[in-house]
Amino acid sequence: MAMNTNNSTRSRRHYITAGLASMMGTTIEWYDFFLYGTAAALIFNKIFFPSFDPLTGTLAAFATYSVGFFARPLGGVVFGHFGDRVGRKAMLLITLFMMGIPTILIGLIPSYESIGYWAAVGLVLLRFLQGVAVGGEWGGAVLMAVEHAPEGKKGFFGSLPQAGVAPGLILSSLAMGMVATLPEQDMLTWGWRVPFLASVVLLAVGWFIRAKVQESPDFEQMRKSGEKVDMPALVVLRQYPRQVLTVIGGRLAEVTWFYTVVTFALAYATGTLGIPKTVMLDATVWGAAAALFTMPLCGFLADRFSFKWVFMAGTVGILVFAPQFFALLQTLDPKNVTIAIAVAVGVVYACLYGPEGSLFSAQFPPEVRYSGISIGVQVSGAIGGGLAPIVATSLLNYGGGDPSYIVWYLGALAVIAFVSTALMRDVNVVTPAVSMAKGKRV
Repeated sequence: MAMNTNNSTRSRRHYITAGLASMMGTTIEWYDFFLYGTAAALIFNKIFFPSFDPLTGTLAAFATYSVGFFARPLGGVVFGHFGDRVGRKAMLLITLFMMGIPTILIGLIPSYESIGYWAAVGLVLLRFLQGVAVGGEWGGAVLMAVEHAPEGKKGFFGSLPQAGVAPGLILSSLAMGMVATLPEQDMLTWGWRVPFLASVVLLAVGWFIRAKVQESPDFEQMRKSGEKVDMPALVVLRQYPRQVLTVIGGRLAEVTWFYTVVTFALAYATGTLGIPKTVMLDATVWGAAAALFTMPLCGFLADRFSFKWVFMAGTVGILVFAPQFFALLQTLDPKNVTIAIAVAVGVVYACLYGPEGSLFSAQFPPEVRYSGISIGVQVSGAIGGGLAPIVATSLLNYGGGDPSYIVWYLGALAVIAFVSTALMRDVNVVTPAVSMAKGKRV
């Protein structure tokens, strides 16, 4: 049974509400996640690792940042299992709280000066919980949008939770931008805590929105027909290894590109090039604002043409624009810096991330779909995103401040992603409910 055969019985307002609710919830969770990344790039080395030299302190701060990525596969497996067994909606409500509460607690954690290295330990533990939450969040948010969407529009609706990344990035950048205008002593003492504590408001809004969304129609159909499997993760690994590997390979370039141009670039531009923090944060806001519109556009184009070909265009974009990105930053001109971030996020990244949810969902049947996309996406997130700032910082140091090695690194991952995506199923209809788990190939 193809996804959403009950389209005729559901109003247009119903699936639009589901898509926007997924987008709003994703916005809130990514605000929390990006807030940490920005603070790690600009502030945390001074607050939690003041005894280290600047380079080592930055690497240590990025290491705590990476913990969240390495926790993501665990979240993907756990929430993917229960998302395929219990339901998509329940998992999204749980992940929302698992993301929001640690964010608030980060805003309350004492500094190194107060409790020594225990401050860093607490930071790592809270970051780990954030990572578990995000690992379970992405798959559920995408599926709620895609599985509610009508045929022929899954690319567009699948791009809505992806587009939620943009306002999350905008809000976190604006919040840290306001903090950056404070006198440095105030910023390091109390200012940085305010954006983390403010997430309590967003947490309440997110709960209100997600509590009103109905369960995915595909999951309801599975529940009625008895299509559910006992151990979805094991079924995925045994019967869909090719799909998992192509998802991992396809996403490596996307996630590495994003966290290189958004997180690493903040530290590189402000620390190595001497570009003011406010210039970089403002440029990030413009890039995210562009992505808010271009991601749904890429989802629309994916519906008109092909999920995979739009995604592959993004991998080519990395190969073409990576050298130009660093060249524009090195001019130190605020306009060029803004262009660099705007194109990197609003064009290249949008081509990748916009159709990604629908493309990856199309590789798995409903009864293991939450587990399948979560495992593939979060493993690649740990490898690519988790290591991106550390690898880029190390390559920059190895090159004596020349980012050429970073460009080669990004280019190699783009080639891997291009080949992996070329091997994916070229469909614009998500896989039917019958699967290899039931003795039939999808």
